[in-house]
Amino acid sequence: MRKTKLLSTLLLSATLGAAAFGANAQDKGFYAGAGVGQSFVDEGAYDDEDTAFSVFGGYQFNRYFGLEAGYADFGKIEPDVTGPALEGDTAYFTAVGTLPITDKFAAYAKAGLHRWNVDTSLPGLVGGDDDSGTDPTYGVGLQYRFTDKVALRGEYSRFEIEDADADLAQLQVRFDF
Repeated sequence: MRKTKLLSTLLLSATLGAAAFGANAQDKGFYAGAGVGQSFVDEGAYDDEDTAFSVFGGYQFNRYFGLEAGYADFGKIEPDVTGPALEGDTAYFTAVGTLPITDKFAAYAKAGLHRWNVDTSLPGLVGGDDDSGTDPTYGVGLQYRFTDKVALRGEYSRFEIEDADADLAQLQVRFDF
């Protein structure tokens, strides 16, 4: 409950803050992209990493604020001891705040919610063959714009999954329309 209240306050603050910059609207419109990187889990018997992939799309309202939705596949996480490997994925929706540093270089932060799915029941939980739920996600990144339509992003995100965390470090390509 506390996480949801904090996340709601953060999203409302970001939305109201972005509205204050509306007069400086630049760099607006739809965008889409894809990324590849590493997922990391260090929780209990699971301390592993694997290749992860993502696709995303969003709308940039102005140069400071946008909304983004996406899908990420965390790959397969093996346990340190005997037990089932975990394969997970998530669909997410985030608010993205951007801070332009130069004409081509910007930093950004994002926060929102994600709907995760793990194909094997998480240890310690009673259930069937898989688990799913909705939890907070947040991240930070840097973006370098090669042209008005193409940018390279480096991003580090955390996806909370029950009482565990999955981290995702990626290089992404963003295409603006």
